[in-house]
Amino acid sequence: MPRFVHPPRAAARPAPARNGRPAGRRGQPVIVVFAFLVVAGAAIPVAVQRPSAIAGMLTADDTTVQPPARSSAPPTPSSTPLAPSSAPPASSAPASPSPVPSTGTPAPVLSLPGPVPAHGRGSFAYDARPGGVLGRAGVLRRFRVAVEDGSGEDVEAFGDAVQRALAGPGSWVDGGRLRLQRVAPGSRYDFTIYLATRDTAGRLCLGGGVDIRKDDVPYTSCRVPREVVINLDRWRSSAPHLVAAELPLDTYRSYVINHEVGHQLGHHHEGCPGAGKPAPVMQQQTLFLDGCRPNPWPYLDGRRYTGLSRRKT
Repeated sequence: MPRFVHPPRAAARPAPARNGRPAGRRGQPVIVVFAFLVVAGAAIPVAVQRPSAIAGMLTADDTTVQPPARSSAPPTPSSTPLAPSSAPPASSAPASPSPVPSTGTPAPVLSLPGPVPAHGRGSFAYDARPGGVLGRAGVLRRFRVAVEDGSGEDVEAFGDAVQRALAGPGSWVDGGRLRLQRVAPGSRYDFTIYLATRDTAGRLCLGGGVDIRKDDVPYTSCRVPREVVINLDRWRSSAPHLVAAELPLDTYRSYVINHEVGHQLGHHHEGCPGAGKPAPVMQQQTLFLDGCRPNPWPYLDGRRYTGLSRRKT
């Protein structure tokens, strides 16, 4: 009996595609969109990190630090002082103008303020520094410099002031017939220049026959044998009419030293030679000017300058 053989089943054909597209490719658009999202998602962290890298906010080991979140509240001041920066902080306030240094010369000191000791201990400290010889020719006169203990003055500062006054230009050595030299204690000397309080100065001067009182107060300075005595009151305060004439205190000091050393060298008092002219150094400028202008030097323009002779010492 013959066997019946079924014809082979035809291969299944794909269903007709919708809109003309094959039905077997339905899922491809979904796969493409998903892949796009994966790639885009991988790029998102990079886009977030780059602003911090651009801002350069790195720690000491160059690890990226995210910028802090902004807050509407003002920052709380830190109790730890900030380290100084090489660049000045930005400020909206206008910068203060820098002070402009003064180009003018300071006003000269005419008189020193403060109380002046009326008396000291009566003993003296001596300048131990020998000085150079002042003057180019002539007899050599040696002198010591001393300051009374308790006067509040420095002996070396006084020694320097004496040296400047006697060195000139314009001092007694400018005549070419005299030399002067400061010597240390223990050396041979011709006279001593003392700076003493007014009571001690009055006693030393009166002991040598010179009364320096004015209104019963020791006022001026003096010279007695082998001693030049400078009154501390005048050394610090000058005299009222000289302060009114705006005579610098340093100039007055040069005057009083040259005046009293002039007595030691044998010169006597002189008067004003005429109104408006320089006063001779041997005029008693501490007491009056008589129309003259203050002058601390015995030599002016290289010549000995004198006034009216007065034999009173």
